[in-house]
Parts: sequence; C-alpha cells; structure tokens
Amino acid sequence: MATASPGLLEFTAAAIFAIAVIHTFSTRKFEHLARIQPRHAGLWHLLGEVEVVFGFWAMALLVFMAVHLGTKNALQYLESSNFTEPAFVLVIMVIAASRPVIDIAAAFLQYASRIFPIKEPIAYYTTVLSVGPLLGSFITEPAAMTLSALLLRDKFLSQNAPKSFMYATVGVLFVNISIGGTLTPFAAPPVLMVADRWGWDIGFMFSTFGWKAAVAVTINAVGAAYIFRSYLLEQPKGPPGLSRLETPVSVIAIHLAFLAGVVVFSHHPLVFGALFLFFLGFCEAYKRYQTRLMLREALMVAFFLAGLVVLGGQQKWWLQPLLAELNANTLFVGATLLTAIVDNAALTYLGSLVDGVTDELKYSLVAGAVTGGGLTVIANAPNPAGFAILKGNFEDGAISAIGLAAAATVPTLVAAAAFWLLPG
Repeated sequence: MATASPGLLEFTAAAIFAIAVIHTFSTRKFEHLARIQPRHAGLWHLLGEVEVVFGFWAMALLVFMAVHLGTKNALQYLESSNFTEPAFVLVIMVIAASRPVIDIAAAFLQYASRIFPIKEPIAYYTTVLSVGPLLGSFITEPAAMTLSALLLRDKFLSQNAPKSFMYATVGVLFVNISIGGTLTPFAAPPVLMVADRWGWDIGFMFSTFGWKAAVAVTINAVGAAYIFRSYLLEQPKGPPGLSRLETPVSVIAIHLAFLAGVVVFSHHPLVFGALFLFFLGFCEAYKRYQTRLMLREALMVAFFLAGLVVLGGQQKWWLQPLLAELNANTLFVGATLLTAIVDNAALTYLGSLVDGVTDELKYSLVAGAVTGGGLTVIANAPNPAGFAILKGNFEDGAISAIGLAAAATVPTLVAAAAFWLLPG
C-alpha cells in the first residue's frame, strides 16, 4: 500500500501500540474510576475491559490512517489483514465452553487424576493444570484454555480463595497453556505460523519441543499444588457440575464432532463459520441439555485479537530488524521478553520472514515465544479467553497485569530451563 508519509504512519502506529500496551496494564485504574465517578461509570467500565483495549486503539489507528492516507487506503489495509485467528477463537471458545463438552472434559480429567497417588482435590487440581494444557496440542490451545479455565473457576477459584492462590493458579495456567500446545505443529498459534514454512512435522515437534514442554507443565502444576495443598484439601471432592446435568452420550458426541470439525478446518473460516451456525441451531433445538453459551465473552476476546491483528500488522518495521540482529542465546531471552508485549504468533511469523535463519535461531525464536506466552494477557492468543472466564472471581472483576506477570515468572523460568537446558 502506497503511503504519502510512511515514516509518520509507522511511528504513529508504534506509539499507538505502546499506548495500548500501557492501557492493558492500567485497566484496574479505570475500574476504580468507575466506582468513584459513577456519572461516567459506563465509559470507565468500557475502558477497563482488557478485551476492549486493542480494539479501541486499533480504531484510533484506522481513524488516523483514514485522515492521513485517505479512507480507501485505510480500508485496503483493514481488508488485507487476516482475521481468521480471531474468528476461530470465537467459534472454538463457544463450542468448548458448552455444557456437554465441559461435562465430558471434567469426567476425563477426574479419571486421569486417579493416576496421582495423592488425595482427590490435589490430584484433580494438578490434572487440570497439567493434562488440560497438554490437551491443547490436539484440540488447540484456545479450546484447552477455555476448558481448563472453566473447570478451575467452578471448582477452586471462588472469591473467598486466597489471593495468592488465585494469581498463582492463573500464572501457571497461562504459562502451561502456552507451552502445552507444542507437542504437535497445528495447535499452538506461534508454531502454526512457521511449521509449514520450516517443515516442522509432528515427529519433529514432539522430539524437539513437546517432551520438554510436558516436563515443564508437570513441574509447574505439581509445584503449585504442593504449595497450596492446605487450601486444596479444604475443597469438596469431585468435579462440579456433573451431578447437576445428565447429558446423553449422543449429545456429547455431536458436540465433540462439531469441536473436531472446527479444529480440522481451522484455516477455513467459511467452513468453520458454517459449522458454527449449525452448532447454534443444534443447541437451540436441544436447549434442555445446554446452559448459557459463552457468546458475549467469546465476542469480546475475538474483538481483542482482531485489534491486535490491526495494530500488530504495523510493527514489522522495528520487530523484524531487531530479531535479525540477535544470536541464539539473546534471541531466546529477547523473544521471551518481547512476547510479553507482542502476541507470540506475530513474533514468530515476523521472524519467519527473515532470510537465512539457522535451525538454532529458529528453535530459539519459537522456544522463547512460547516460554513467555503466560506473562501478560496479550502474550498468547488464548490468554484473553482465560482472562474473560476468570476475571469475575478476582477483586474488582479484573486480573492485575502486574500480579499476573509476577505469578507467571517462576513457571516461565521453569519453562525456559526445560527448553534451554534439556537435550534434544
């Protein structure tokens, strides 16, 4: 796209992106303003929604482009952006959060928890935080995030839970989801962006990334369970919800078929969009086996990711040269830290555009990108989904960005050690 002053556009886009990142870390301030200034509470609540932030500032960028470059060029840029991932996350989040899918997932995880020779509440918590994220390698990370977050919320994350436990759980969940999707080449967005280009198949992913991720996921989950074992033992036995709703096997099978279909056609929005419409029709026809579909939350998350696509598309000018100048060790650390402010899928995609990247640098880039994927809500595409599900259980209805980063630091270091120190 031709621009009258590309330098101005790029610097303005970078400035708006920086403001959006700062806004993301400041959402609790807006929630506080809503309480002390009730006259404008609606506006402050809107600006206090993390899912709104990037969409809001993407709109600001598009307005600037329309004024500076003309409406035609602004529309051309918008229409050239790829919104498949936001649309996919919307669809997969709604289906994965449906009651029949949650019921079967809870039953499976409860069964899996029996392999741990420890008391049931601790075993179930450990299983949801370990097996749940590893399922993301097969049902995709957004689906795994939705399932795990809902199960943790309903079973353990009540508003009476200790604050330290709440943040530790979210920190471990976000990090484990980010690394847990690396057993296969099709489930984690940062891997998906480069797998075809670099020829990474399922054998390569499991032998190079997957088993290391499984080790780190298990250590993080077991560590959190051990630290908070006293609180966990106070919780009632058994997963929530299963006794409240008897779902026929046929209904569960149909929901799982819709979930599988959307995963298989995740790169084809027309197909998974049509499947989603059929799914909504099925839910309406058999609403007695359903609870409220998570449409509002999924739409908000999709809006967040769409805003990230619009803003992220103008950051290539400073990201790509930065990545090209780093050695393997520095790239690993740099990618881990950069992921905190740039979606890790965008980071790996930009890195894949650099010519002459060695195998060692490819590994460093992807390993660093998934390692840092739990540090902030914008670091990994599934994080906004988990944020939307869990935030209502936290004080002021928001998860502190600083609190999340602090809670995710130790699990992130565990993941970094696994990817950098383990052989293979």
